Amino acid sequence: MADRPTRRKNSQADLEILGLETGNRPPQAPDLEEAVLGALLIEPGVVDEAMEELTPSCFYDPKHRMIFEAMTSLVNEHVALDILSVAQKLQSTKPSGKSDFANCLEAVGGAVVLASLSQKIGAASHIEYYIKILKQKTIQRDLIKASSEILRDAFDDSVPVDDLIDSAQTKVFDAIQNQDKKEVQEIGSAIRAAMDEIEQMQGQTGLSGVPSGYRSIDRITMGWQKSDLIILAARPSVGKTAFALNIARNAAVDCNMPVAVFSLEMPVKQLAKRLMTSESGLPADKIKGGQKLEPFEWEQLEVKLKALSKAPLYVDDTPSLPIMEFRTKVKRLVKSKGVRLVIVDYLQLMQGPPDLRGMREQEVAFISRTLKATAKELDVPIIALSQLSRNAVQRTGSNGKPQLSDLRESGAIEQDADMVIFVHRPDYLGLGETPDGKETTQIIIAKHRNGETAEIPMRFKSELVRFVEVDDTLLSQAQTIGSAMNDDYPSSPGGYSSGDFSNNGFE
Repeated sequence: MADRPTRRKNSQADLEILGLETGNRPPQAPDLEEAVLGALLIEPGVVDEAMEELTPSCFYDPKHRMIFEAMTSLVNEHVALDILSVAQKLQSTKPSGKSDFANCLEAVGGAVVLASLSQKIGAASHIEYYIKILKQKTIQRDLIKASSEILRDAFDDSVPVDDLIDSAQTKVFDAIQNQDKKEVQEIGSAIRAAMDEIEQMQGQTGLSGVPSGYRSIDRITMGWQKSDLIILAARPSVGKTAFALNIARNAAVDCNMPVAVFSLEMPVKQLAKRLMTSESGLPADKIKGGQKLEPFEWEQLEVKLKALSKAPLYVDDTPSLPIMEFRTKVKRLVKSKGVRLVIVDYLQLMQGPPDLRGMREQEVAFISRTLKATAKELDVPIIALSQLSRNAVQRTGSNGKPQLSDLRESGAIEQDADMVIFVHRPDYLGLGETPDGKETTQIIIAKHRNGETAEIPMRFKSELVRFVEVDDTLLSQAQTIGSAMNDDYPSSPGGYSSGDFSNNGFE
């Protein structure tokens, strides 16, 4: 705290130096600074508006900034502003850092300066305009400082390029956003806006978020909602990657929504083969090359893959992807490709900042927190896959159903997630066969910040790498596969047809 004024002073000195180097004067409006300070001294009616909109950094002149800080302190102490009270506050405050002045009143030039400010006030009705100009000058100065720091870092070879890009984007964004203050709203206006949204949704037959492609899931979630972090967790080899790929396929193929998949565990060719197996309906052994394809199967494969090959599905298979590099790539994809859904496979394989290496729990917490911040900043849902600990298998009396406490390596994952979904297959985990056979799977929504939790029965067809609804019978599956020769746009493996999204209100 104590070194903030020093840093601010150094920051102003840097601006002066930059101005001299470029032959330009740093953006400032000293006359308007004096007019605003004068208005605060003699017009009580403008104090609240100025204190809400302005910060000390809005005043470029150090003396003016010192006076405004004294005024802010008095307002916080519920003391009325006038020449005497401000002078007394300045006199009782010592200048920060090294200074030859005994107090701040002496540093600003004495009470005579305050008296002169009270005479330089413009029309009080123009105070809103004066404040607007001061804020604009502040944004200009902040952008100059951000650009200078970006330039300095760009010359530093020790700074990784991905960190440089992310840092540059963040600094420019902060320089702009820091000046935007959200207005307090009346509840009446908020209710009217909510009523308008409800009325608009009444005329739509679709979902408010990105569809999963499974009716039973979308009834509860209304689709994957913007800015949500969804954790999809399971024990190894239970099928969480297959389920995530089904979700990606349904959004990209059936709804033509751009989806980005970051596969840290599996190379893109293996992902492609899984998608080809699920899409074509051919056995996995034939796609992998274990069995030869018949001529009609080649034709079936080509026809069924037409929609998939044209789908806006983007895959990055960088191993051990650093979290800051991930942020940079996602920002680029959202801006250039209009990505609406991001999937990460899987969270524990990402790398946190170097200074947290060796502190695994803190590193995973940082990764989880950054994923949530990225989802919120870019306004897109992020589905992050996660491993579960062995506790679920070792627990007795619960049929091995996973719990939130089973999330591996950090409790922050549970805290940051808006939704936590478990993929549970009792027979695969050696917990006994279910009455419905080995295909039975439970999709457990264990946490849902904005809705209900549920346990949804599904079937996992391992030979097709496909999750299907319980009522999606073998007969309907056979009919779907058999229609491949005449259908360029197949129905979704989850049970949606392409017609289900013809009037759903999506952009």
